Amino acid sequence: MEKSIAVLVPCYNEAIAIEKVVADFKAALPTATIYVYDNNSTDNTFEVARQCGAVVRREMLQGKGNVIRRMFADIDADVYVMVDGDATYDAPSAPAMVEKLLSEQMDMVVGCRKDQCQEAYRAGHRLGNLFFTKAVEFLFGQAFTDILSGYRAFSRRFVKSFAATASGFETETELTVHSLQMRLRTGEVDTPYSARPEGSSSKLNTYRDGWRILKVIIDLIISERPLLIFGTLFLFSGLLSFILFTPIVWNYITTGLVPRFPTLFVAGFIGLFSILCLFFGYLYDRIAQTRREIKRMFYLIQTPLTNEKNINI
Repeated sequence: MEKSIAVLVPCYNEAIAIEKVVADFKAALPTATIYVYDNNSTDNTFEVARQCGAVVRREMLQGKGNVIRRMFADIDADVYVMVDGDATYDAPSAPAMVEKLLSEQMDMVVGCRKDQCQEAYRAGHRLGNLFFTKAVEFLFGQAFTDILSGYRAFSRRFVKSFAATASGFETETELTVHSLQMRLRTGEVDTPYSARPEGSSSKLNTYRDGWRILKVIIDLIISERPLLIFGTLFLFSGLLSFILFTPIVWNYITTGLVPRFPTLFVAGFIGLFSILCLFFGYLYDRIAQTRREIKRMFYLIQTPLTNEKNINI
């Protein structure tokens, strides 16, 4: 039985670029169905994509994450290729990504951007990508070269077990984290990355979307390493309580008096706080482990992607 490929293209005001994107992926993956989801564009993105022969739908909830959630829920395929609609990613690299996904039975293959010109990848975005990559590497012990890449190939198992809670551009971070949390088999393929067509503009806001991604990383640290966070609070607050409490105890032993009751109360409350930190850290760690087990079980009930080569790419 021949496997099906779906190319997923989330779009917002990409009338200038979408024709090239659809044409390039039709040429690169002739048997694939190309889906363009228009996210409240104010230009004629919808009409241009439909004229090019893509399956075009609308998503009214604004934000790339909302579009990805809808795409993953609506579309059934054996292999999914996700790409931005700005004509910056290299369509001829798609067959290599699909081939790697199938031949090595992977769940996700990331297209790592190798920019072809200085304008393709702004310095601030490059620095932010490096920072977030290192943060994810610290959390999980491994990471991808380009965790914010919008060019990826997925198995059906990955797509149908992905919760997709992000609403904006932080969705790429969420995709990366899902694969690392689940310890899925993943890979990378280097792909050329070009500047946008003249007249089009990036929808990524460096500061707003950077903050959203940073928030995802902070939430991850708390949810994935609760014992690290709460354990650190336990050690510092416990040490502070000990420092405050020791002179009072020594004074009581030597004189039989407790002259600094406010300090005693503060030391007691800080000591209680440290014990609660240890308790909640352990509790949160158990909850996080249970969530990972549930996600793993849901992943396992999905149909696996075999390495049969009944697919034309």
